[in-house]
Amino acid sequence: MNRIFGTSASKKPKPSLQDAIASTDGRMSSIEVKIKKLDGELGRYKEQMAKLRNGPGKDAVQQRALRTLKQKRMYEAQLAQLAQQTFNIESAALTTENLRNTMATFDAMKAANKEMQKQYGKIDIDKIEAMHYDMEDMLEQSNEIQEIMGRSYAVPDELDEADLEAELDALALEGPDEEGTSYLADLNKVPDFVDEAPVEVGESPAPAQAVKW
Repeated sequence: MNRIFGTSASKKPKPSLQDAIASTDGRMSSIEVKIKKLDGELGRYKEQMAKLRNGPGKDAVQQRALRTLKQKRMYEAQLAQLAQQTFNIESAALTTENLRNTMATFDAMKAANKEMQKQYGKIDIDKIEAMHYDMEDMLEQSNEIQEIMGRSYAVPDELDEADLEAELDALALEGPDEEGTSYLADLNKVPDFVDEAPVEVGESPAPAQAVKW
């Protein structure tokens, strides 16, 4: 059957926007080369016309220059059309790329939203709020305990510099307490049960005399 009817040719992939842009750029480059060549010819015709006098020879050169100029204008018009086509294709490619990026962003946001709903579905707001209130109560109780433990007993709450000066003046008027300082003098007395005076450090005791019988 294949020998009779033949097989369908393999389908070629359709050109992309980038392929179209590359093809158009190649055509524009070719036309620009032709325009430069025509500019060179017009320059030579100008030099020839400057050297010739008015007459048939100069008129012939002028006619060739006019044909060259018309050909240049035609190529310039084609170049302008191709430039516009390139601009349109690039705009379409940019729009397509933006749409592709937008769809990718949308898919990512959709997946993230689904994951967030899945995670937040496991959270009980009421339990979190109750735990928050419990923590507040415990912190308040802790502060109350600290205040109770830090209370002072039998200490005036308010004392200022005037109170301090009055207290110091009162102590100065009373003078030294004799009974309070008498115990310091008793510390220098030798106890009654000691027969001899204490020996200072560094002094050798006096030798004892022999007892005569």
